[in-house]
Amino acid sequence: MFSLRLAIALNLYIDLMRHKNNITLKDALSEMVKDLKLKSGIDEVRIQEHWSRLMGAPISKYTKQISFKNGKLYVKVESAPLKQELSFSKEKIKELFNKELGEELIREVIIF
Repeated sequence: MFSLRLAIALNLYIDLMRHKNNITLKDALSEMVKDLKLKSGIDEVRIQEHWSRLMGAPISKYTKQISFKNGKLYVKVESAPLKQELSFSKEKIKELFNKELGEELIREVIIF
């Protein structure tokens, strides 16, 4: 259902922008993401997609939940020793993901 609404919205934006002025598809998509307030959700999915590759299989195995809201990356880990280890590496995790994502999205990492 969500993807259908997104497709309809995208078509409307493209149509509107095509008739309104000459705007690129990239700009139309950026405007749509902003208007529909989708950026936070898109950023969360991007972070989740990179987690396994950047953190490795052993850490991913014990990671139960990853969420992102208001510049804060929340990581739920089920192993106490791993939770302790990641708590010491929060700044490194933040830098690693911000570099990979190409923007300063993550301001704080919270391990719980």
